[in-house]
Amino acid sequence: MKKNILCCTAVMVSLSVNAQVGIGTTSPKSTLDVNGKTTLRKELRVGGTSAQIGDAGLNGQVLVSQGEGLPPIWKSLNVSFMEEGQYKLINSYLSSDQAGIIELSSGIAADNIYKNNVGDDITDTSKGKWLKIEGLKNDFIIKNGKNRLTYQFQTGIEMKAPSAGTSQSITFTCGVFRNGKLVAVRPDKVVSNNNTEKAGIQDYIFTLNYTEQNVPIGAQTLEVACRKINTSNLSSEFAIGRNVSNTNTVSNAFTLESIMKIDVIEYVTYKSN
Repeated sequence: MKKNILCCTAVMVSLSVNAQVGIGTTSPKSTLDVNGKTTLRKELRVGGTSAQIGDAGLNGQVLVSQGEGLPPIWKSLNVSFMEEGQYKLINSYLSSDQAGIIELSSGIAADNIYKNNVGDDITDTSKGKWLKIEGLKNDFIIKNGKNRLTYQFQTGIEMKAPSAGTSQSITFTCGVFRNGKLVAVRPDKVVSNNNTEKAGIQDYIFTLNYTEQNVPIGAQTLEVACRKINTSNLSSEFAIGRNVSNTNTVSNAFTLESIMKIDVIEYVTYKSN
């Protein structure tokens, strides 16, 4: 019995003198050095003293380091924690353009192609004579094959009829191309409606929203292009993403500029050890 007491006393003195305890290691590098897995069965408290119990934090708070020499503290972070099986926004790309497309104006014939399909090549004139809005081009990389790409495109359309007292119309379409292949498209029509009070000018806002799923991993190039499908009068002026002329007092390139937003959303997975 005396030997056991002496042995325990010696261990206690050793711990007190060295002020370091090692679990799973014979050479601890700090006051408590644990080399192995740790299981906490109750709350974790920090910032305590010899006279006061530490703080266990609040529900939903996380423990944040304040750097070397300072105790960690509980923080309420405005971060949404994602469950496995949900989708998380990874990146957003936003671009704008005021140069627009003016090359489809008066004297330029429409291509009279009304239908398109996913995968149509932007350079295939049998599928339509597409013109790009150059300022909306975006390059990015997909890293997770389970994803969603959301496209939000908006632009101003303007036409001017040859005669302010006569109603004219132009049918057109705009599409989103990924790596030169069509992934989203929407046709539309602008009508002058006998617009005598605006000298035959008619403005219109065009929008295209689309979500593409499971885009392949790798480099991606997104472009927006438009074309003129049909016109009631070949002499009608027509512009996409800008005004038909800088001499009019009705609009300008700023009010009709094009905007493209791309959201890259990926599937959340967690690997277990």
